[in-house]
Amino acid sequence: MRIFHTLFVCSLIAATLAACSSLAPTQPAADTTYAITILHTNDHHGRFWQNSDGEYGMAARKTVVDAIRAEVAAAGGYSLLLDGGDVNTGVPESDLQDAVPDFKGMNLLGYDAMTVGNHEFDRSPTMLAMQRKLAVFPMLSANIYRQGERAFDAYKLFNLGGVRVAVLGLTTNDTPKLGNPDNMQGLEFRSPIAEAAKLVPELRQQADVVIAATHMGHYANGQHGTLAPGDVEMARAVKGLDLVVGGHTQNPACMQAENVLDTAYVPGSPCQPDRQNGTWIVQAHEWGKYVGRADFQYRNGSFTLVKYALIPINLKKPAVANGAARTTYTTPIAENPEMLALLQPYQDFGQKKLLVAVGSSDARLEGDRFLVRKQITNLGVLICQAMVERTRSDFAVINSGGIRESLPAGPITYKDVLKVQPFGVTLVTLKLTGREVLEYLQSAVAMSPGAGGFAHIVGVEPLWPAARCCRPASKALS
Repeated sequence: MRIFHTLFVCSLIAATLAACSSLAPTQPAADTTYAITILHTNDHHGRFWQNSDGEYGMAARKTVVDAIRAEVAAAGGYSLLLDGGDVNTGVPESDLQDAVPDFKGMNLLGYDAMTVGNHEFDRSPTMLAMQRKLAVFPMLSANIYRQGERAFDAYKLFNLGGVRVAVLGLTTNDTPKLGNPDNMQGLEFRSPIAEAAKLVPELRQQADVVIAATHMGHYANGQHGTLAPGDVEMARAVKGLDLVVGGHTQNPACMQAENVLDTAYVPGSPCQPDRQNGTWIVQAHEWGKYVGRADFQYRNGSFTLVKYALIPINLKKPAVANGAARTTYTTPIAENPEMLALLQPYQDFGQKKLLVAVGSSDARLEGDRFLVRKQITNLGVLICQAMVERTRSDFAVINSGGIRESLPAGPITYKDVLKVQPFGVTLVTLKLTGREVLEYLQSAVAMSPGAGGFAHIVGVEPLWPAARCCRPASKALS
């Protein structure tokens, strides 16, 4: 019996040692170069399916991600896929189905982590809880608290062949004023920069590489105006971050020169990411239009960027005057069949519910993000006029961040309308004194052009002459 027991124990020890030897090392080896690729997206906003021009969509994204992962692994490297938040809100097919197809698509894509965006709070806490349960990857945010405790995991640690990588999640503290406060009751959004300053030194003791996955915004040279500070300001204030994978401002963080954003970036062209205080800052525009790819080498404590690219997902060149079909900037990407099979039922259900004609317009009504947040447009004025007529108010105001899409000339469907205002907001009327009106309007017009708080106003033309010049281009909207 003693012999059997001895043999059993020896066999158990041998098996345990064999199992341990198959695990990744707990620290990087000296004088060894590790190839690490960080893939990233942000501000998905419900775009699980390609648009009507065949651009982006999760099926083509999976083709790209799978190919890069296979390439990196074949060369002996490691990869992580991260997202900068705002999975929710923007496309009616997704909104009607609580972004279930989007999170299931992210699971199939194999995301390693995402940060919590402000639009994750567009709907009820019950829906967010469902999404957290559905996601097989962590939703991270270090600066959202409930009753003094973090409401989400602050960070996630990964072991890539012995290189320990920490991914820290951070969410803009503008969130409470950007969304419905009823959906954020009991939550406290602390300064993400203060939380990063506290956590990064701790993470540097546990990890060889520290990455922040943020939903704070990339503001060139830190010029954030009336909005909360973003990635540039954080990188300048907090030493020790190797990389910031950002979101929220929905622009490619490609630089023309130091602190000068390339606002005319062309898909498929080289992209030089921002760098502040030794920290690289990247952002992949919006909607899955790109997959960002950052190839690094880690060696003896140094984490060096070797190559960076924004990979367009079937983005097409503008239409030409002769009416020829639009062509892609780069080689067309095939859609992954497995992803298509997963998402097709959700797309079919959405189309059945949404493609119902509700009206028509004789001209395009402009709601493009990069116009409506900087200048008065005919669509913003039209919405305000409709609010005045519906409520019989003296004047109406809408923030441009609540206008998310243009309306086309010609027939307008229920889907088109929901794309313009996808948030399910409630129209509210108030009785104000003259002094209160003046204070309110002064606050409204103080919002920085380009920000979602930029106001469209109807009914106070003497106070804002610009409104007089911007009547709807359409003579009639039936």
